[in-house]
Amino acid sequence: MQENNISYVRTSFADPQKPPAGQSGPVYWLRTNLFATPADALFTFLGLAFVAYFVPQIISWALINAVWTGPDRTACLTAAQGGMQPDGWSGACWAFVEAKFGQFIFGRYPLEERWRPILVGIMLVALLVPLMMPRVPRKGLNALLLFIVFPVVSFYLLVGGAFGLQHVRTDSWGGLLVTLVLSFVAMSVSLPLGIILALGRRSNMPIIKLISVIFIETVRGVPLVTVLFMASIMLPLFLPAGTNFDKFLRALIGVSLFASAYMAEVIRGGLQAIPKGQFEGADSLGLTYWQKMILIILPQAIKLVIPGIVNSFIGLFKDTSLVYIIAMFDLLGVVRQNFSDANWATPQTPTSGLVFAGIIFWLFCFGMSRYSIFMEERLNTGHKR
Repeated sequence: MQENNISYVRTSFADPQKPPAGQSGPVYWLRTNLFATPADALFTFLGLAFVAYFVPQIISWALINAVWTGPDRTACLTAAQGGMQPDGWSGACWAFVEAKFGQFIFGRYPLEERWRPILVGIMLVALLVPLMMPRVPRKGLNALLLFIVFPVVSFYLLVGGAFGLQHVRTDSWGGLLVTLVLSFVAMSVSLPLGIILALGRRSNMPIIKLISVIFIETVRGVPLVTVLFMASIMLPLFLPAGTNFDKFLRALIGVSLFASAYMAEVIRGGLQAIPKGQFEGADSLGLTYWQKMILIILPQAIKLVIPGIVNSFIGLFKDTSLVYIIAMFDLLGVVRQNFSDANWATPQTPTSGLVFAGIIFWLFCFGMSRYSIFMEERLNTGHKR
């Protein structure tokens, strides 16, 4: 038998070597990512041409030629129109946004009471940010404060009428305040309710399954505008005489139920993606139905459908602007309402207001999107060793 030869076995790692010439650096990156094929090069040049043509015009309109302050509409009118700007001027009228900023954020909420929604916003950030940071401890206590204590405190702060606070009717709310309240409540309600509906749709109990299917398919079969109209206009007609409740609460319920139906289908997709062996393994351990779902199945299903959940949240955040049809003014509604102010009626006012609203919506939606990507990467343990 031939003896093993170990004379070539290393006892230490080899020193790292530099990458081959032409396999690193900015030129290699450009060649690999932007000019790898003729089609890539063509699209790269088209993209650069698009940027070169439009970006300078956008910068000129939004920054260089923009009007940042002014007493009234004359600040954003040309001399021929009776204003302060030279003839041929074209730029953003941020003076309109600056003058109406308080209304864009709070609506007609009383000026002397605006410290209350500001305090609610500070509390929301103080509780939400630690909950979103994985390394911060005491997640259970944080979630309890955010989803149980915070809504109660926020209700008394925003509505008032107790503890010496002035009562503020919800029809005085508006702007970003309405957008955030509607979004936060609807997201907080739609996720757990959607999970229950998804489990009900997959249930072996015929009555539970039938109720879940009817609710999901009925709500998904009509637009949100119809749901809001029914909740605001038609629902009071079916209530006993003299019975009425706040229109804002009706909108909250309508939006939450609408979002929960879509969320149920997202969760159901995650449940169907779980291998059958996971269910059988949980049954073999003698777990009850709810123990199996809470401890084994749902954590895996929710992890799989994080993109779908966040996509639903983003769509819900933008759909809050539809409450405009029932005479409630969210951020976009307040911006549009102020277009009719004769003191600020200029050709540049609508564009500037809509761009401002678009930037706010984009910031929130982009933030949710980036955080979902972070959570996907953190929870993506399926192929790690």
